[in-house]
Amino acid sequence: MIYLEDKKALADRGIVQLLAIKDADIRLLSLYQCAHAVDKAIHIGGAFSATIPMVSLFYGGIIDLNIEEPTAPDQDMFVLSKGHAVATLASIYADLGYIDPAMLDNSRSITSLLNGHPGPLLPGVHVATGPMGQGMGVAQGFAIAGQRSPRFDVYAVTGDGELQEGSIWESVMYAGFKRLDNLCVLVDNNGGQLDTVNVLHFPYQGLAGSFASFGWRVLEVDATKYHTVYAALQAFKYGPRDGRPTVIICKSTKGYGGFSEYMTNHKVSIADDLLRQESGMQTQRRVAAEREFCQFFDQLSADESSVDIVSLLGKQALAMGFTLTQAEGRVVGVASVPASVKPRKAPVRDKRVQYDPQRLPKLEKGKAYGAHKVIEQAMNAFAQDERVVSVDSDLASTSGLQAGVGFVDKGRALNVGVAEANMMLIGEAFAILGANAWISTFCPFYDWKVLRRIAVGHQERLEVIAAGGWLSEGHGIDLTMVATAADLETQSNGATHMGNDDALLLNEAAYVRIINVSCPQQLLGVLKWIAEGNKGIVYMRTLRAPASALYEADFQFEFGRAYPVRQTDAARATIVTSGRGVYEALDAADALAGKGLAVNVVDMPSIDPDTIVALYRAGTPVFIAEQNNGYLWTNFRKVLFERESELNTQRLYPINTASREGLHYIHSGTYTELAAHYGLDAEHLSHRIADILNHVSQ
Repeated sequence: MIYLEDKKALADRGIVQLLAIKDADIRLLSLYQCAHAVDKAIHIGGAFSATIPMVSLFYGGIIDLNIEEPTAPDQDMFVLSKGHAVATLASIYADLGYIDPAMLDNSRSITSLLNGHPGPLLPGVHVATGPMGQGMGVAQGFAIAGQRSPRFDVYAVTGDGELQEGSIWESVMYAGFKRLDNLCVLVDNNGGQLDTVNVLHFPYQGLAGSFASFGWRVLEVDATKYHTVYAALQAFKYGPRDGRPTVIICKSTKGYGGFSEYMTNHKVSIADDLLRQESGMQTQRRVAAEREFCQFFDQLSADESSVDIVSLLGKQALAMGFTLTQAEGRVVGVASVPASVKPRKAPVRDKRVQYDPQRLPKLEKGKAYGAHKVIEQAMNAFAQDERVVSVDSDLASTSGLQAGVGFVDKGRALNVGVAEANMMLIGEAFAILGANAWISTFCPFYDWKVLRRIAVGHQERLEVIAAGGWLSEGHGIDLTMVATAADLETQSNGATHMGNDDALLLNEAAYVRIINVSCPQQLLGVLKWIAEGNKGIVYMRTLRAPASALYEADFQFEFGRAYPVRQTDAARATIVTSGRGVYEALDAADALAGKGLAVNVVDMPSIDPDTIVALYRAGTPVFIAEQNNGYLWTNFRKVLFERESELNTQRLYPINTASREGLHYIHSGTYTELAAHYGLDAEHLSHRIADILNHVSQ
């Protein structure tokens, strides 16, 4: 008589033996990738040490996936935070049927979808990751979403080298606080890095204690054995949960599972003879594991009381992509069955936010409003749609997001504290899942490194959509960065807070749409434009102090369009500006009119190439006045160099914070002091423009 606990032990033993067979298959596929990569190279050390944790997860009946519909909401999520293990992921995805095994050929080449790190070019890969620990924060964001309906679990694999990244610990702290007991992180604790493959640059003193101190359940396992990792994953999947996220610290060594010492290296090119040797020995290992399972399975089959275990193992083998070959009533082999490519094209996402326009704020021209109050009231309307989510970083009072979304559903109005990187990663996670996500902090506080990787993933999504791949329209990300206190709005907080160089910096980040909002009515127009959906990554710079509405209630925002706010046929010149500078330009225009000098004023919240060219060709002086280091001026030059065969820059006059004394960073002062110091207030603008126009007329 076999008791229930014995049956579980026997079933687990058989599953572990099947996992050992699959282990060899996955390692052989990884070696195949190396042999056929454009550079014949592979991140072998981290790929091999991650194989046991990842094979246990994907083939042990732990993670619930819908391979046919990778974007379906009712399934678990996986994030390979340590992107250097892409070879292992690609091998598993080819074996499961996410991708065609032919994709393993010619990887890393310019014509391949399989790069040196994973990204959404590959079906079923939701996040572009590298070695910087950012996937951990995205997984945490998925887990927050997974605690709402439909509920799901989230798994992530990170490396101990990645744990040296600060963003990891921002995520660890917040996940513990949010009690994300649907989050399971496997740490590939292989003890090596790029420069020193057999030791970390500095040792962790009590890694388990560090996680535990932030409210995590910690399981430490020997990741050189399948049964220990599998048991830990079972404990997470099927055991009781108490509100704590789970971390499984998988103790191993770099390149574990490889035979040659050469496999302990970080990234290597492997010679053909060594590849043949290593592949041959992996094949021998598979044969031995196969023989062990067949003997065990036949022993169980001979025992009538084990019929249910035999049936379970047969089903498990089938789920792993195996067929059990028989001869004379005995199982004599475990053959791998090539998987067909399963993913269907993702359904189109309708990204338009559903809301009642009557709930939006009603703004009167000439009346002053604070930007954060406009955003708050607009979010009261937008957040009626459950896809609207906001994340602040201890600056919610300057954005209006948390108050607005939280009024409708506080569960979708998050605040991560002083952790801007984590804020961006959570926002990205919700955007990947189809939300209209909003994040907010001071202008210079956004993390360029995080933003760049987010933009990489967004680009890959757009490429796949354009090429008719696995993603359809609406599967780009909608992520709006509300940048509070732009230009001189920060005033006396100090140079570290001043938003004067952010627009120029992010101007170099691809796929980021920069909008410098001038007035409350324009802000409302931008908000409604974003709510239309499919706007991608938006960097919206807002005013901190209240300002009067310059536009009528029927104002409609269009990205890439400038707006004339003072227009006369007799104009001697044009001032082009944005943000708070529009008000100074209008006052300067009034002062100049009193001197008999008519000038036009153009508000350019986003770059309008056609207007730039038209102003240049008009032949009258153009003053590009802006309260930052020259974002508009930089784009003037770019547009004109692209569109004009000859240029005469003598009619173009940049006036910005970097054109005075060559200073790059702005220090403290009141708005009045700063605007006057940099010659950007109405008085100084009008004097300078008058001097130039009078000189030109002479």
